[in-house]
Amino acid sequence: MRRLLLLVAALLAAAASSLLPPAVEARAAFACAPGGPATSLPFCRQSLPLHARARDLVSRLTRAEKVRLLVNNAAGVPRLGVAGYEWWSEALHGVSDTGPGVKFGGAFPGATAFPQVIGTAAALNASLWGLIGRAVSDEARAMYNGGQAGLTFWSPNVNIFRDPRWGRGQETPGEDPTVSSRYAAAYVRGLQQAHNTNRLKLAACCKHFTAYDLDRWGNTDRFHFNAVVSPQDLEDTFNVPFRSCVADGAAAAVMCSYNQVNGVPTCADEAFLKGTIRGKWGLDGYIVSDCDSVDVFFNDQHYTRTVEDAAAAALRAGLDLDCGPFLAVYTEPAVAKGKVSDADVDAALINTVTVQMRLGMFDGDPAAGPYGHLGPKDVCTPAHQELALEAARQGVVLLKNDKRKKHGGNVLPLRPAAHRTVAVVGPHAEATVAMVGNYAGKACRYTTPLAGVAAYVKQAVHAAGCADVACAGAQQPVAAAVDAARRADATVIVAGLDQKVEAEGLDRNSLLLPGRQAELISAVAKAAKGPVILVLMSGGPIDIAFAQNDPRIAAILWVGYPGQAGGQAIADVIFGHHNPGGKLPMTWYPQDYLRKAPMTNMAMRANPASGYPGRTYRFYTGPTIHPFGHGLSYTKFTHTLAHAPARLTVRLAGGHTTSAAATSLLNATTRAGGERAVRVAHARCEGLSVPVHVDVRNVGERDGAHTVMVYHAAPASGVVVAGAPERQLVAFEKVHVAAGGVARVEVGIDVCEGMSVADRDGVRRIPVGEHSLVIGEITHTVTLGVEELGV
Repeated sequence: MRRLLLLVAALLAAAASSLLPPAVEARAAFACAPGGPATSLPFCRQSLPLHARARDLVSRLTRAEKVRLLVNNAAGVPRLGVAGYEWWSEALHGVSDTGPGVKFGGAFPGATAFPQVIGTAAALNASLWGLIGRAVSDEARAMYNGGQAGLTFWSPNVNIFRDPRWGRGQETPGEDPTVSSRYAAAYVRGLQQAHNTNRLKLAACCKHFTAYDLDRWGNTDRFHFNAVVSPQDLEDTFNVPFRSCVADGAAAAVMCSYNQVNGVPTCADEAFLKGTIRGKWGLDGYIVSDCDSVDVFFNDQHYTRTVEDAAAAALRAGLDLDCGPFLAVYTEPAVAKGKVSDADVDAALINTVTVQMRLGMFDGDPAAGPYGHLGPKDVCTPAHQELALEAARQGVVLLKNDKRKKHGGNVLPLRPAAHRTVAVVGPHAEATVAMVGNYAGKACRYTTPLAGVAAYVKQAVHAAGCADVACAGAQQPVAAAVDAARRADATVIVAGLDQKVEAEGLDRNSLLLPGRQAELISAVAKAAKGPVILVLMSGGPIDIAFAQNDPRIAAILWVGYPGQAGGQAIADVIFGHHNPGGKLPMTWYPQDYLRKAPMTNMAMRANPASGYPGRTYRFYTGPTIHPFGHGLSYTKFTHTLAHAPARLTVRLAGGHTTSAAATSLLNATTRAGGERAVRVAHARCEGLSVPVHVDVRNVGERDGAHTVMVYHAAPASGVVVAGAPERQLVAFEKVHVAAGGVARVEVGIDVCEGMSVADRDGVRRIPVGEHSLVIGEITHTVTLGVEELGV
């Protein structure tokens, strides 16, 4: 955490230095340029409210002009001085050229490549997530100013990592709704930099709403899949991060997904788009389709009879922007046939144009705006590259660290003086691009694992052992890796997965390492003269029981896809420059789990009658390779509860009164069998929080960072809590504690959010009775009561 504070200072210093003149010529104004055809029109007047300006512009457009603005490659309106605009840019973990809105080259040859999201999530550090968002926003604005990027970035991906086979799980913050929610809000706030105003630095977009977590598995693909999801699972799992993204992060956009949910394409679901996203959660922005989703629900899902019906269904549902050409082609005939109204089209455009105005795109000369000074000097800065390294370090999870056979202590960290020659083997030993994962751009530079280790030792000996990650066939160079390990003082094996194994459009069929990787690892471990450290790169979990149980493999690290500085981060942990503190953001299941859990079964809860095991640590109770939240350190921490109340009263929205309305609220808390639970909608939630103060003591000999994780368990019996999670993470905070020191961590558990349970109808209720809060070795009981009215 101290290192993180230094990075904050460096970022602020970089921001100050960026007030220098731009290194490239500023881009032309998107609209409202001085002397242009619309300068005097209301939509160019910055003194007017943004929505009024947007309505004025839309009112001046012809129908033909309007429909060409409904798609990602929106056409310009030259007669009004409005340029064309590409809405599709990506920035999941750095500015990416995955979408057409970003172009690298010239003054912008690359951008800082931060770790893939699943690895950054393992840091469990919301401050870090926000800093990464801020750094990415600097680089994106700089590239926009140079004419090589847009301002609307379709990031982050906050889908729940429900199934371990999902190829895109790497893009997400993991399986837990609370982690995903905090990540969504922190990263969005970092990207948008709204600063309590209605103006935006960038416009973020949370995707893919909702219950989207299957790409291609067996004979099922995302374009044809109907996700059958219960109201309970929607409420307490799939929709949770999106609600936080909009309500807490104030994201400017949400993307609907390819799949259907309960028979309705999400991009044509009015209850979802208008009812939930815009209505209940209050989205102030636009809703965009995943690319070609409207075409998909017509041509692949056959949801509507005609193309005009499809265009009309999307617009009436509340879709504002189509990634793809469908709405530009078929909206005008749909209006002409009376299937959708001009007012529906206008409403969509007002939403998108307002976001552009919040970004300053209708304020004339962009160089005169608050971010007009950003340029090439603000991309790949030393501060941003150091932040990428720090993020990679914080995301490393130490899965195993055996005791030394001699002299006591653990095998890791290695000592360069004792391990002068280190063999670095495995298919990822010289990884570069593979370290970044998908949705990546062009990195500023790469530090490979081999280079990282070589910086610490007298000699680093390399032998791949596998020709590539697939490691298939009899001709793999296993023998050379075995020989290198036999002669070295220590051996680092860098293995795992890559985008040819797990990716968008590619789900896994196995949790085992590909090809002969396991054979390589075991052979090297058997022959090695010194300690063997296994480093795993992957987005999804791997069944590594063979390595976990092999006493010749002394230590195991999981590093996700650690970004451009991954090799240095790995070496910094192995040699003790950084004390690991990462925690697994997803459960690591055994291979046998796949036999019991088809990817197409969306149920989170287990079904013992059918043998269905349930999903994620919240509902699955079977054997694991490693549980959610697992992660070791080079030191040891203990927890002491300093303060937390034992009782708390839930007040009802009716207040202290004997009125019939208030009495009915109290009566509504009692259900069959006498159990009592308060509907969240009936509770006074503001300020209803359980303050928890925990003292964290570092009882080891090394400074280190520790994440305090607070789990909640609802009262153990009763109809009211049927289907409640076994336990649910409700709060976490990361703290740095010096060796022998103590740090106090204070968190507040929101009762309506963290201690409520979704019933089978998707209604959130707060059970009355004894709730458990579990923090490490501590279990604290809080009794929730309900106020008695009329007393």
